[in-house]
Amino acid sequence: MEVKIALAQYPITFHQSLEDWKNHTEHWIADACSQGAQVLTFPEYGSMELTSLFSEDVRNDLKLQIDELQKFLPEFIQTFQSLAQKYNCVIVAPSFPVMLADKTVNRCFVFTENAYSFQDKHFMTRFEDESWGISRSDGTLCLFDTRFGKFGIQICFDIEFPIGGHLLAEAGAEFILVPSCTETLKGATRVHIGARARAMEQQIYTGVAQTIDQALWSPAVDINYGYTAFYSSPDGDFNDEGILAKEDAQKAGWLIETVDLSKNKELRENGQVLNFKHSQKQEIREGNCMVKLVLMKPIPIKLPIYTD
Repeated sequence: MEVKIALAQYPITFHQSLEDWKNHTEHWIADACSQGAQVLTFPEYGSMELTSLFSEDVRNDLKLQIDELQKFLPEFIQTFQSLAQKYNCVIVAPSFPVMLADKTVNRCFVFTENAYSFQDKHFMTRFEDESWGISRSDGTLCLFDTRFGKFGIQICFDIEFPIGGHLLAEAGAEFILVPSCTETLKGATRVHIGARARAMEQQIYTGVAQTIDQALWSPAVDINYGYTAFYSSPDGDFNDEGILAKEDAQKAGWLIETVDLSKNKELRENGQVLNFKHSQKQEIREGNCMVKLVLMKPIPIKLPIYTD
């Protein structure tokens, strides 16, 4: 089975109105779908461009902007749900800081034509934890089962730890998408190293979507440096470096690639090395860990939860 995946290299954009944001969002989705994309991935925290609709005082308050952003959440969900239906695709929307009863999480919604679910980020960066008040997930890891294949999401920092990729692959993921937001080349490099490592370890496709450019009006996502790329294990019919496609940094637009999901199975059975098979023999769960599988239809898995 082949699937055409689009990864966004996405600038945080200032908008004059909610309608302006909706038109901007549809323009991006229409562009990818006009090129045949079936699964579209926006980056982490791309939703923060909605804070451009607030006053400068609100935008400059890291905590208050999240409070105010919640009023746009229903419209955010409705917009992406209707666009997934209109363009007959799967959309991994830009992640959104969602306030729950007891904490705020970094949530990545996934939309099909008639349903949606989500993945919350588990491993927090120092900025999220210490300055912004974003908390880790409850340990739920989701495997999204769609007509374009089964996939998981590892949001930015999450991809730098092996456990999530291992559990997703073990549960049946055929590719892992990595929405990311980084400020520097070093930060982007860490994410891409993680994505390449997970692709090699689990003999699976990974794809990184990142924010780019400056949004100096937003203290949360003011500086962005990134690039998109698709990775595979460097083995079998894949190229020597395992880099299927890569875009130049800081260039707005989509990176679109067709991947053959059957190649993962072939590589896992007949590759020069059998990383995935060997990893199934190792016990890597530690502490109070759970994985949850969500069907898309959604499918749930239950992931390891780490305690400090």
